[in-house]
Amino acid sequence: MLPGSTEEQVIPALEKASGREVGQDFGVSFNPEFLREGTAVQDFFHPPFTLVGKHTDRAAQVAADLYTTMDAPLLIVPLKVAEMVKYTNNTFHALKVTFANEIGNICKQHGIDSHQVMDIFCMDTKLNLSAYYLKPGFAFGGSCLPKDLKALLYHAHRLDLSVPILEAIQTSNELQIRQGYELIRQTGLKKVGVLGFSFKAGTDDLRQSPLVELIEILIGKGYQVKVYDRNVSLARLHGANRAYIERSIPHIATLMCNLMEEVLAESEVIVIGNKAPEFASVLQQLRQDQVVIDLVRISKDLGQLNARYQGICW
Repeated sequence: MLPGSTEEQVIPALEKASGREVGQDFGVSFNPEFLREGTAVQDFFHPPFTLVGKHTDRAAQVAADLYTTMDAPLLIVPLKVAEMVKYTNNTFHALKVTFANEIGNICKQHGIDSHQVMDIFCMDTKLNLSAYYLKPGFAFGGSCLPKDLKALLYHAHRLDLSVPILEAIQTSNELQIRQGYELIRQTGLKKVGVLGFSFKAGTDDLRQSPLVELIEILIGKGYQVKVYDRNVSLARLHGANRAYIERSIPHIATLMCNLMEEVLAESEVIVIGNKAPEFASVLQQLRQDQVVIDLVRISKDLGQLNARYQGICW
């Protein structure tokens, strides 16, 4: 099945192809394959998982029964999830090829062994080749990722190398910040409370924080903003972080609250900016007139919030 195809389109096609009635009681399933040319048999018998997208329980079970002898997890999910996993897999594989090639092109111009670089890169299965970072959410920030990305792009441009994948990273990141603002704008409400505005929960580092950029956009658009972060308090900060606030964003310092309850009491829109544990209870504390914009998926249990809850990527 293709994304957007319907039962009304698929069932008649199956009946025509099979010469028998499929019927509404049976339904259809989607069982994407993840087989590489040249190693298809090996891949079939030793998959990382088997995926079945279900329309009905009966259809899914028929497909699942084909794999009872396979020593791999069997996942039964909604049809469109199965379809999207297939597209996501191959798109990510294409991304990996082009990413490695762009790194390789930079390495060659510097006389660096690109294969040695990537072999070492792939040894890190904690961050590099893992589920880490692969969660839809808000933009990246901090002192390392933006800085090193800019440095690598600078070297590529000095060498007159075109690296469109690497160049698109910052553009895409900036669009995610804009998407956060659009979710707030669409509420039509003007009193915004931001919970967590360091770039990562548990830190007081505001350097290159996308939440700071979002707050500055809101201030510039005339929103009434309150911010709270237990780890970012002028009374507790010292050194570089305090100097950064006082020098670069003193206007935000005047909006900082000492208690989360103060932000909740005075805001119509609550923006959850990082995964500090104390923010997990916010969804149960909302008034009927308040809306949540969740940038981190603080909880999978959304209760009865319905239209009063918006996730940035879900």
